[in-house]
Amino acid sequence: MTDELIVTTRHLFTIRGYNRRAGFCRDKSKAFFRRHGLDWRAFVRDGIAASQLEATGDGLALALVAWAQECEAGNGR
Repeated sequence: MTDELIVTTRHLFTIRGYNRRAGFCRDKSKAFFRRHGLDWRAFVRDGIAASQLEATGDGLALALVAWAQECEAGNGR
């Protein structure tokens, strides 16, 4: 079993540096998931493997993965 990083809504809604407030917009995030054929509801419920976001090649998705890595490193992961 792998210990792959799971990106969650906690990461999505706390990423810094892209707006005045922390986090990415829910509606645009849902549209991103739809555009890339990803399941928004599953993400909200269970999170998503970082590799799935990385596979999109999208700059904001890559930034979100980097933020999740930073958060989890701070949690002793």
